[in-house]
Amino acid sequence: MSSSLRRSLMFVAAAVAACSPAPQDAGTATPPAGPAATPVSAAAVKDYGLPGWQPPSLDSIHDDSLGASVKRGLALLRHTKDSLPGYATSSLNCTSCHLEDGLRLEAAPLTGASARFPKYMERTGAVIPLADRVNYCFTRSLAGNRLPVESREMQDILAYLTYISKGVPVGAKIAGTKGILDAPDTLAADKERGSRLFAEKCAACHGAEGQGQGIYPALWGPKSYSIGASMARLERAASFIHHNMPFGMGGTLPWQDAFDIAAYVNSHARPDSPGKELDWPVGGAPADVPYDTKGHQAFNPPPLLKRATPAQAVVPKPAAAPRSRT
Repeated sequence: MSSSLRRSLMFVAAAVAACSPAPQDAGTATPPAGPAATPVSAAAVKDYGLPGWQPPSLDSIHDDSLGASVKRGLALLRHTKDSLPGYATSSLNCTSCHLEDGLRLEAAPLTGASARFPKYMERTGAVIPLADRVNYCFTRSLAGNRLPVESREMQDILAYLTYISKGVPVGAKIAGTKGILDAPDTLAADKERGSRLFAEKCAACHGAEGQGQGIYPALWGPKSYSIGASMARLERAASFIHHNMPFGMGGTLPWQDAFDIAAYVNSHARPDSPGKELDWPVGGAPADVPYDTKGHQAFNPPPLLKRATPAQAVVPKPAAAPRSRT
């Protein structure tokens, strides 16, 4: 076990207590890692697209080895950059995007994840397991390094994802299947207007230069998400901004404002994503992907920052099945 992983186990052991249910009012509960994490037990009844289904609460986690793993996994999602500094090298935690511990409908919920994988991923051009999808988040969205699949930390994360997927039939298309919600339309964006809106709506939390402050992550620069993250796409970022920002006021920004802010944010330098040119190997990349792929020309590509450990920032593609001979 690496020294980084040993340190993370010590941190998570201390953080697990924060994942235990406490008698709080659902409307005033304060998460241990700031506003991006809300206790599962405080989640209100929501429509996840599966009649009668709700994610289980923390109150129902068994007091056994599996339950401890689930709690450690939640602690890792909430405190990713502090728990795994050698793997999550940006200023983001998993719950910076997957809000409310991965349960918020408008923020790429993680519910049902264990029932959706293995699955074919067009960007990869292969069937991938859930652990690979987790590592795409580490290497792209967190601009870090892949987490060893056999590590205790990866298994704990998978345990939490399985726990919040309890009762979801295999293959069911519930909330979270498509990640970030689709925008109703793709709007032409004005990044200059977005600059003014950012100063007005976003800088108080994320800083005037977008470098983040306190619990609020960097939106560009070396500590932000990489160009290979979904958030680096204009439409994906605009949808997330519209539905969730300013924090606690989701849905109040007009769509045009969200697109303009997204264009401004994504025009800045950010970490590269090694191997990105191999994405969508059979073509079909979305129009707003900001880098060249097969049959696709980069859409408004930003300046790129070199990764410190590029070999560790790539998730190996599963081997192709041998072709049968006729």
